[in-house]
Amino acid sequence: MTVQPGAPIEGMDAAAGRPAASTLPPPGAIETGHPRSLFRLGFEVFVQNRLAIVGIVVVALAILFCFVGPLIYRTDQVTVDLTIANLPPGPGHPLGTDGSGYDVLGRLMVGGQTSLIVGLAAAAIATLVGTVWGAVAGFFGGWVDGVMMRVVDAILAIPILFLLLFLVTIVRPSLPVMIFVIGLTAWLVPARLVRGESLTLRVREYVQAVRVMGGSSWRSVTRHIMPNVIGTVIVNATFQVADAILLVAYLGYLGLGISPPATDWGGMLSNGTQYVFLNYWWLIYPAGLAIIIVVVAVNLVGDGLRDAVEVRLQRR
Repeated sequence: MTVQPGAPIEGMDAAAGRPAASTLPPPGAIETGHPRSLFRLGFEVFVQNRLAIVGIVVVALAILFCFVGPLIYRTDQVTVDLTIANLPPGPGHPLGTDGSGYDVLGRLMVGGQTSLIVGLAAAAIATLVGTVWGAVAGFFGGWVDGVMMRVVDAILAIPILFLLLFLVTIVRPSLPVMIFVIGLTAWLVPARLVRGESLTLRVREYVQAVRVMGGSSWRSVTRHIMPNVIGTVIVNATFQVADAILLVAYLGYLGLGISPPATDWGGMLSNGTQYVFLNYWWLIYPAGLAIIIVVVAVNLVGDGLRDAVEVRLQRR
């Protein structure tokens, strides 16, 4: 097509030299010529969830409070000093002291370290074991799937809290023991989720192509099955962290948590309930609120990740 010099181009405003108003896309319209990547689409959905952003901020502040706080606010959490036991909040002790003379604010930081470390590490172990177990069961199917999932069903038939109580009574509770005990009892849910995803993925063309080309079954599981369930795994991992923190709190509240002088938020809450009729509120509220706030924040992050993953799966 030949354009005469000075003649306006079709779709252009001759006076201003810019696209005519009728050709401009409406505000908020999505350009179909350059589709966004799945990661970017999921990220945008996650960012739009304001509660998920608040959850991330709260979790980050909790980590800073528990791990950086003791470096700034130094307290003695080993030596018992009964001369300052059960002091109310005041100068020198912003949240008072407990029955052993420990500063409650410093105790809250130390106890938070235990709760967060156990929660994150146990969730990582549960996610890893559950992902591998579910991927193998779902990929092979048949009698392998039947045997492996009956093991899961048998363990799920036992209440997890009772199983934890049994395990911590036969071994001395410590930080590594708590991590492995909770991690090795929390892998059942991710195993069932990943197994369900694997049953649908194993019949996909790219998985079948690996078999045709002589690839091993382990390669199919590690290169195709597990990477494609990563969205579900990440979402479940966030809820595993919240569940692990609650389980630590349960055990600490029942007196089966970390041995003194170490502590966790559940142990602090358990010790505080001994003084509930004396109105020593500073021994109950800080630890209880810390558990509630962190668990709710982690769940909000999990909800945001779930929405992002669901949008990515729909787009895919």
